[in-house]
Formats: sequence, structure tokens, C-alpha cells
Amino acid sequence: MSEPDSLPNHCYADRRSFLKGSAALTAGLSGLLGTFAPPESVAADDTSVNILGPRPGYSPQIGVFVSELTWLREVNGIIVTTKGLSQADLDYLIDPNANTIGALMLHLAATETYYQMNTFDGMKWDSWSDSIKKQWDPAMNLGDAGRKTIKGHDRDYYLNILQEVRAKTLAQFAKKDDAWFMAVDDKEWGWNNHCKWFHVCEHEAHHCGQIAFLRKRLPGAKPDAEK
Repeated sequence: MSEPDSLPNHCYADRRSFLKGSAALTAGLSGLLGTFAPPESVAADDTSVNILGPRPGYSPQIGVFVSELTWLREVNGIIVTTKGLSQADLDYLIDPNANTIGALMLHLAATETYYQMNTFDGMKWDSWSDSIKKQWDPAMNLGDAGRKTIKGHDRDYYLNILQEVRAKTLAQFAKKDDAWFMAVDDKEWGWNNHCKWFHVCEHEAHHCGQIAFLRKRLPGAKPDAEK
């Protein structure tokens, strides 16, 4: 595929004109306000997961995004929505055309891996090696390939993979700056790196909604009022 099917349409609209206007506005404001510094009430070294803002070791905008990415994962994301699920739960297929919860968990890891290669390594989408595609395409594309191959694993198996992938993401973010984060991919997508990684973030939120739906329909699941 030339680019993922689930790309958010709102990122396309008038991006270049917006960026030009933003650049001019930023230049004018910087002359009036000087260099931005986070207020003392949101200090850069305050790493509480519920305080969104800059993070040590990252440039300002990337640090804010890392705090948001972390909040979703740890407070309202895949860790929370899959808590307590058994292997049988993760392998349960609600109908022949659906995806299992386990497959959706691995799908998140596959998506993040491909965005790593596209943004950090500068690889054109789908240009990675056949060995990489063999490893990740069933989870990325799901469908029949995912239903046939992604099964028989417990929750820790999927969470460990997600953790390994996220650790690489954070290590690479620490090497980048805000200029890179805002840089636009003119040759292929017309997105900037911030938009690409925002998609990774909202992608997890999207599939967590699916997982919550599937969880309520597992065999033996109790109605909300009985929990």
C-alpha cells in the first residue's frame, strides 16, 4: 500500500497555506513575547502522568506530545481496556469477519513500528523489506491473515511487544527537535511528523473503543450494572 487506509482527512486541508500563515504569526509573536518558557505551575520536570506538558529529555513540543501519548496508554488506553482478559478472551472472534482483541493489540504495535520507519528512518511507506512485512503485515492489515496467525498468546505477550515498540519510539523522539516534528513530508503525504504521530495516538484511542465493544460481548461478560 502506498499509505495507510485510515489516514485522517483533516490533516490534508490547506496545510501549506496554514503553515505559511503560522510561520508569519509565530515570527511576529516571538518578537513581542520573547522565547517561550513553561510557567512554573507546569514545570518541565513535572512528570506526573496527569500533568500534560514538556518532559525532560525532549524538545518542548515533542515533550508535550510524549506526555499525551503516555497519558493515553497508561490512563485510558490499551493497558486499561485489556486488564484482566484471558488468552481465550483475547482470541475470541465475535463473527467471521471481525478481529480479535489480541489481533487489535498487535495491530497497534505494527502501526507504530511502520510509522517509526517512515518518520525516524525516512523510509517511503511500504518500502520496508519482505522480512519486515512478513513479521508485521498480518497485524497491520488484519483480515484473514490476522485471524489465522494472531492467536494463542496471553495478555503479557502483547503488552511486552507494545512496550518494546514504545520504548524505541521514545528513544528516537529524544534524538529529534521541534523543527523535525513540524517538518512536512512534501514528497509523499503532505503531512508533518506531528500529524503522523498524532494519528498513531488517536489510532490507539480508536481501537480501544473497539476493544471495549468486544469486551462487553465476550462469553460470560457481565452487564455493566453487575460489575
